[in-house]
Amino acid sequence: MGIFGRKKREARAIEGVPQSDPRLLDLFGIVSPSASGITVTNDNALGVPAVWAAVQFLSGTLAGLPLHVYKTSKGERVRVKTGIASLLSGAVNDGMSSFEWRKYGFERLFTGGRFVSYIERNKAGRIVNIYPIDPSTLTVVSKGGRKTYEVKGSGQRKAIVYDSTEVIDLPFMLKADGVGHYGPIATSKDVIGLAIASMRYGADVFKNGGVPPLSLQGPFQSGVGAQRAADDVAKAIATAKEEGRKVLAMPAGHELKQIGFKANEMQLVELQRFIIEQIARIYSIPPIFLQDLTNGTFSNSEQQDLHFVKHTIKRWVEQAEQEMNLKLFGRNSKMFVKFNVDGLLRGDFKTRMEAHAASIQNGIRTPNEVRDLENLPSMDEGGQLMIQGATVPISVQSDPKNGE
Repeated sequence: MGIFGRKKREARAIEGVPQSDPRLLDLFGIVSPSASGITVTNDNALGVPAVWAAVQFLSGTLAGLPLHVYKTSKGERVRVKTGIASLLSGAVNDGMSSFEWRKYGFERLFTGGRFVSYIERNKAGRIVNIYPIDPSTLTVVSKGGRKTYEVKGSGQRKAIVYDSTEVIDLPFMLKADGVGHYGPIATSKDVIGLAIASMRYGADVFKNGGVPPLSLQGPFQSGVGAQRAADDVAKAIATAKEEGRKVLAMPAGHELKQIGFKANEMQLVELQRFIIEQIARIYSIPPIFLQDLTNGTFSNSEQQDLHFVKHTIKRWVEQAEQEMNLKLFGRNSKMFVKFNVDGLLRGDFKTRMEAHAASIQNGIRTPNEVRDLENLPSMDEGGQLMIQGATVPISVQSDPKNGE
């Protein structure tokens, strides 16, 4: 039986992908040490507030978008509300809602770099469940131009093989071989490592009462005496911190000298701001969405909001839609899924009402379509397109010279 209760074939070997392949390390979230000396993993990277904010913001926004299913009939788009539509808008399996499934998948995408899910079909070929797959249990194999997905969970002796038509696969960025992928955290390990190192340095300084590393100089007779004196000074500093004293007594002939730089001399605050900007670049997010309003104003914040929808959300929405359409319905199907991003562009009430009025008056939307967007019930005769009576062809306008 497969991982999700379906009988599958077992994988005998991973052809063409040796166990030492770097792609396997990427999948397990293992990243080599960064330039700062910090070993970055998916878990400790989330300890950086800007990374945490970016992952949560993107995954939550995409998971919260309404996901609808449509069918093309006689050249028109008709909304489908049963079958796969109820699955994608309600619960994808017995224990997971659509929102939870998408949020989990996008969280994996924006950390390790891959959103993978298994599509379970019954004997009639109808989709009955969708299950998320932990990318760390997955190996993607390409043979003859066709991908297969080998999943091996904990406690399993052999991997289970799934065909590409059974798997929804959203990579952050594919490598040149079309199989492996680049994850944002692994690829940007140096920036994230710098962020972790700066946070640790600041924490160590404050842990030490705000005292930077010091050098103790004095008439020491031996190495043991120097170590004992250094221990005494460290205890004295800790005691002064606890008691709130500002003065530290030093024995005659001894002197403390600072080693390295103070936090303000290292421009630690400026470094933290720069790191936020770098992480915003990694995820293509305007800094205001990472709670950095250093350069934010009322006007440019609104423009950054539009930039986010047009250039960040649009890219992920289109990739998700096309992958789901291919894997859920197959090629050349008349059915397709569509994310509704109108809610992200709704704006304030006045602007929204003006946009609705313009769409009705120009025959773009019916009154009932607008009422549906505002979560209002439909009205009788509200399903017809309308247009202002004064908007007519120039050729039928009355001629004032003839008194018409």
